[in-house]
Amino acid sequence: MSAPAPSPLAIVDAEPLPRQEEVLTDAALAFVAELHRRFTPRRDELLARRAERRAEIARTSALDFLPETAAIRADDSWKVAPAPAALNDRRVEITGPTDRKMTINALNSGARVWLADFEDASAPTWENVVLGQLNLIDAYTRNIDFTDPGSGKSYALRPNDELATVVMRPRGWHLNERHLVDANGAQVPGALVDFGLYFFHNAQRLLDLGKGPYFYLPKTESHLEARLWNDVFVFAQDYVGIPQGTIRATVLIETITAAYEMEEILYELREHASGLNAGRWDYLFSIVKNFRDGGAKFVLPDRNAVTMTAPFMRAYTELLVRTCHKRGAHAIGGMAAFIPSRRDPEVNKVAFEKVRADKDREANDGFDGSWVAHPDLVPIAMESFDKILGDKPHQKDRLREDVDVRAEDLIAIDSLEAKPTYGGLVNAVQVGIRYIEAWLRGLGAVAIFNLMEDAATAEISRSQIWQWINAGVVLDNGEKVTADLARKVAAEELANIRAEIGEEAFASGTWQQAHDLLLKVALDEDYADFLTLPAYEQLKG
Repeated sequence: MSAPAPSPLAIVDAEPLPRQEEVLTDAALAFVAELHRRFTPRRDELLARRAERRAEIARTSALDFLPETAAIRADDSWKVAPAPAALNDRRVEITGPTDRKMTINALNSGARVWLADFEDASAPTWENVVLGQLNLIDAYTRNIDFTDPGSGKSYALRPNDELATVVMRPRGWHLNERHLVDANGAQVPGALVDFGLYFFHNAQRLLDLGKGPYFYLPKTESHLEARLWNDVFVFAQDYVGIPQGTIRATVLIETITAAYEMEEILYELREHASGLNAGRWDYLFSIVKNFRDGGAKFVLPDRNAVTMTAPFMRAYTELLVRTCHKRGAHAIGGMAAFIPSRRDPEVNKVAFEKVRADKDREANDGFDGSWVAHPDLVPIAMESFDKILGDKPHQKDRLREDVDVRAEDLIAIDSLEAKPTYGGLVNAVQVGIRYIEAWLRGLGAVAIFNLMEDAATAEISRSQIWQWINAGVVLDNGEKVTADLARKVAAEELANIRAEIGEEAFASGTWQQAHDLLLKVALDEDYADFLTLPAYEQLKG
């Protein structure tokens, strides 16, 4: 018996957008509906499995490599598929949302890859979801330009052979798209909306350009979630009639559970895998989330004190490089988030040296590429990787067989000497309020204190406040972290912002709402799995 026709999807609670009919075609929505029908039930099962695993971690305060997949790790014969030409050299990747100006600037940046972000650097308003897709279509058809209404400056694409290769990041499995519902009123997972619209419209177009539909997969927590993505890819390629293996996916290892399943994740995606990425803020957020009731042993110090040279972070990154190169995959390093100042060359000089040292370390450790948040950082990161790679596209031949990481090394949080400070608490509140305020206005990538912040920053900020309160942390000034102290610091920050930007700007923003939401997710006894879930309920558009 043939499968039933997919239920039509309805667009609900959404104002019409200019040119939306070019994205939300009947054929594209039928494809998304079929993805939803086939794969959302398994998505739901995997989300339930996350909760079960978290309960087990709460019981044991431990994680280990999986005994049931030991044979996959022990089998040296398998490798991921060879990288396509457009993804073979990834020495510098720039990240950012898919608004029109960023689309042009990122493609023109000189980076080899642009992570076109529908996830943490994009607040999921319907406008951002739909017009972001339109901007990418326009970029591939060279139908895109932009004139800044403030400065009058015009932006246009360079020739095709000078443009970055796009690797698109859809939303994580946990987020739904409230504006697209099936016949039963059930919301479609945002991941399937973002992937489905992009793939349907652009897969063949990208092949015609000598590239392909390439993806970054966020928030993955297990190899079973990678298997689900692989099944989505197999179905999608058959559906539009392109060869199996055309899709390539890079998985962000940004959860502590995924760090124990890196080889298995590559194995599940092996015909479609192109690499793994090592991030920082979401990874630390995941550690706090999973071990939040593990006592003093798992308390993280100020987020800025946890660098990639911390012993447990070093274990994670070195294991990632070794795993990727053993299996023929690219290892991609973390983010340089600094935003250069147009007014303070001294700030830039100090920051550029830190970026250079960070990228030198990654290149020397065996990474094949790394991320930056701003075009001015592309040459710095490029120089670091050029020194090591020369004319080679990558360094997968560095197998890093000297690396030996044990299960306990990845969660040896107490190997850090740094402790939580009052300044760290203030910074967490400051960044949390300022980021959430912008997010509620539809901005996902926000410059705060000369750093480009995204949703992961707010997640680690609110998680640390929650953890410090619940662990009874005493700060460097002798104060114990309590809900009352967090409220006091937040009230002071709100007053400081009001004085800094003025009454009119304060009143036109969402500052009180952001303050209240930060305190809710930082102080509630029940820890919210993702800040973006309650925040999405308050997001307009």
